[in-house]
Amino acid sequence: MKKSIITLKDIELSYGSETILHNLHLNILDGEFVTLLGPSGCGKTTILRIIGGFLLPDKGEIFFEGKKINNLPPHKREVNTIFQKYSLFPHLNVYDNVAFGMRIQKKSKREIDSTVKEMLDMVNLSNFMNRNIGSLSGGQQQRVAIARALANHPKVLLLDEPLGALDLKLRKDMQSELKKIQRRTGITFIFVTHDQEEALSMSDTVIVMDKGKIQQIGTPNGIYDEPKNAFVADFIGESNILDGTMIDDYVVKFAGQTFKCLDKGFGKDEPVDVVIRPEDIKVVDYEKGHISGVVSSVTFKGVHNEIIVDVDGLKWMIQTTEHRSKGNKIGLILNPDDIHIMKKSNYSGKMGDYSAFSDEFYEEQNCK
Repeated sequence: MKKSIITLKDIELSYGSETILHNLHLNILDGEFVTLLGPSGCGKTTILRIIGGFLLPDKGEIFFEGKKINNLPPHKREVNTIFQKYSLFPHLNVYDNVAFGMRIQKKSKREIDSTVKEMLDMVNLSNFMNRNIGSLSGGQQQRVAIARALANHPKVLLLDEPLGALDLKLRKDMQSELKKIQRRTGITFIFVTHDQEEALSMSDTVIVMDKGKIQQIGTPNGIYDEPKNAFVADFIGESNILDGTMIDDYVVKFAGQTFKCLDKGFGKDEPVDVVIRPEDIKVVDYEKGHISGVVSSVTFKGVHNEIIVDVDGLKWMIQTTEHRSKGNKIGLILNPDDIHIMKKSNYSGKMGDYSAFSDEFYEEQNCK
């Protein structure tokens, strides 16, 4: 069983009258790739800075391997940070950039040489030791920053949106590279991003945040398949979020119909949010569906078509390989495992309806 490496208890932090973190509790396990995911301003980078020692919370305790470290300065914490701007030294070559921290610590020349070569080999830059930083691509500079951060053998590596400056293809390549490095070293990675796909593809554990609070913690699959509230459902991928009523265990009513589902433990006739992922909806002929609607728009996405369907005034999104044209009447089939039930929350009624999406698409088409 993995042990805890970082624990945050009752953390609060404000800037003036604005509260950034609200009574936050967090436990991070050793050796995991953990991602803090959420929109800009949700507090994820603030958590990273508190762990790194660059910010002191107004209230709460920070523990590293069971020892309180609130007053421990950054350079004494067994933590290194990689920022979106890599902060490499332009006047030093690749070798000297990676060696810099070890020289400050007065490591032996032999140990420095061995470690630099090991780190550059790990990030596939062995042949770049004597290259100037200015001659490297963005992806290569990022790998130098990773090698430099790992050279001091930290127990935790903090990564603050380090892929943000890269183009899409390079970004995807580096996602895979970072995952491999984390697996190879066994170091705990705490990664900050607002990119859902990035979080789902790289992480062992995802921490979804909004407005200074943790909304859900879980595995990528667990959070995607069983979101805790409308915010998580909407932020992690696409979701149709509908008002529903739990008739009984395993039975829910929404969109004027009663469906079997896999959820229980709700009160009889309790109002709930119903989540249906676009890719789980089967498109059939109009008269064969559990629900029917009219196609408002169709967007070809390469692998699938993204269809917006008007179901009694509410716009649903469907992702399917089936082709349908605007104005077509279609039927929709839902199986019990396609339907996910959530308790009502402060986010209920604010997301999961694609009316605005459809209107924007329509306006764009008319402007062409």
